[in-house]
Amino acid sequence: MLLADGSEPGPVYFDVGSGPTMPSSTAWHAYDGRYGRPRAAVLRGSCSCGWRGVAEYPLDWTALPKDAPLYEADVDLSGPVADYGAHLSVIRDGTVQLPERLTGLLTELVRQLNQLAVEEPLVVLKALADLQHGIAQTGHEAAYELVAEDVPIKEVATALGTSEAAARNYLRSYLQS
Repeated sequence: MLLADGSEPGPVYFDVGSGPTMPSSTAWHAYDGRYGRPRAAVLRGSCSCGWRGVAEYPLDWTALPKDAPLYEADVDLSGPVADYGAHLSVIRDGTVQLPERLTGLLTELVRQLNQLAVEEPLVVLKALADLQHGIAQTGHEAAYELVAEDVPIKEVATALGTSEAAARNYLRSYLQS
């Protein structure tokens, strides 16, 4: 999302009165020009990894409500969403590919858990608790091996399809468990 001057604004802060924290947002619809907020001029796809789409999709403010939030307006988001999807496809193509047998197993597990969530919610929660324990143990072993083999964090980030900072946090979370 860009302003009329071509700059990308920082987060919008919401004054909710006193307190130790002030909520903020970088969602496109927060930049509606109301309450002293910046007003978006152009939408574009973006990602938390730092990627920004090249294509720009102008907002036609003459067709948008003046005093209503943008999320209530009929704004066509198909362009930025498609650009973001294309970006994710490129990222996915660069990640470690899971073996078909594992992909099938995970897909089937999620399907069965989704089905059981309505019929047997306590069973699903128990299964998820057991999985969390197993995931923590296996994740610890895998993260330890990566550290022991001195695999560069850039390689880990690429394999996971994330930023180096996120990969570092991901590894740290398993090493601390």
